[in-house]
Formats: sequence, structure tokens, C-alpha cells
Amino acid sequence: MPIWILFVDYILGIIMWTLIGRSAMNLFQREDSNFFFMKVFVKMTNPIIKMFKFITPSFIIPIFIPLYVAWFFYMFRFYAMPYMLGYDVMGMLSFPLESDIAKEIYRLFN
Repeated sequence: MPIWILFVDYILGIIMWTLIGRSAMNLFQREDSNFFFMKVFVKMTNPIIKMFKFITPSFIIPIFIPLYVAWFFYMFRFYAMPYMLGYDVMGMLSFPLESDIAKEIYRLFN
């Protein structure tokens, strides 16, 4: 498997999960909170959310905007990454990032 495909998937996966994490933390914290992790999540994801602002509907509640943007990363990873990897089926474990994490968890507990 080419290293550039893994690199692209890992970057897209980290962005996707960071956006999901921001949305989850936003259920309990305000965006302008002094909590360190919330500051980091907001600082890391604001540029990405701003890039998707032109296709983000105005009726979406602000705490769900990161989830909406994460959906685009998920869809790209779900359809494009398996194609680039040469997989004939798509599924959760066709994502290299999540597949590697699942393998490590399986290895640790067996």
C-alpha cells in the first residue's frame, strides 16, 4: 500500500474525528470556554469550518456545524479511499486509520 494513501487517509481521519470531538465537547462546553482541550479543538477546526462555510446551510444549529463538515470528510474517505486502495468493498475497516486502531485493540485484548 503506497505511503501517500495512508498519509492522506490519516490526515483526513484526524480532521474528521477532531470535528466530531469538537461537536461532542460543544454539548458540554461553550466555544469560548477556558478549558484547554476545547480551545485546542476550536483553534484546530475553525479554519476547516470556514472553508466549508459557503456550502453550510444557515439553518444548521452552530453546535452541529462541525458534524456537518465532518460528514464531508467521512463521505470522501468512505467512497474515495477504498477506490484508491483498490478495495472491491467499502466498509468501516476499509479506512486505514480505523483499521489500524481496530487491529491494535484486538491485539491488546487477545
